[in-house]
This record gives sequence, structure tokens and C-alpha cells, in this order.
Amino acid sequence: MLPSAMPKSKLRKKTKKVIPAQELHPVAAPTESPRWLAPVMVGSFLAGLIWIVIFYITSTSYPVPTIGAWNMVIGFGFIGVGFSLATKWR
Repeated sequence: MLPSAMPKSKLRKKTKKVIPAQELHPVAAPTESPRWLAPVMVGSFLAGLIWIVIFYITSTSYPVPTIGAWNMVIGFGFIGVGFSLATKWR
């Protein structure tokens, strides 16, 4: 048999992929939350709860008598801040 008349294709040189250092050695996330986070979170929950309870017990005349039902918004605002801090707690 005769050798094939088809020429051999040239081999291409492969380019090396450059991987950034951040992907090779990722920076570890902090394992603990700051020490101030839990007390502020719980304090915010309690402040909102106490604000709303005082508003209902005093027949809507306290904690700030001139703003009326907006006291509920303030109480739930404190509770909302507590929930937003709870998402950052590890």
C-alpha cells in the first residue's frame, strides 16, 4: 500500500488561560457578625414593639400625641430596621 497523499495538518499552539488571582484564591467572607449587631437588632425590635404597645394602651395619645396614627409607622419602622439587621446576622 502506498502512503496517503493527504498532508498532515499543522498542530495549533494552545493559548494558556489566565485565571485572575481572585478566582484562584477567593477572599473568605467574615465568619462572624459584628458584636454590636445583635444588641442593636434586638433593641430595635423591642423599641418598635414598645412604641406600638404604648400607642394602643394610651388610646392613641402617646408616645407623640401630635402625629396621631403615624406613631404606628414609626413603630413598624423600628421593627423594619430590626429585620434588615437580622439579614446581616451570621
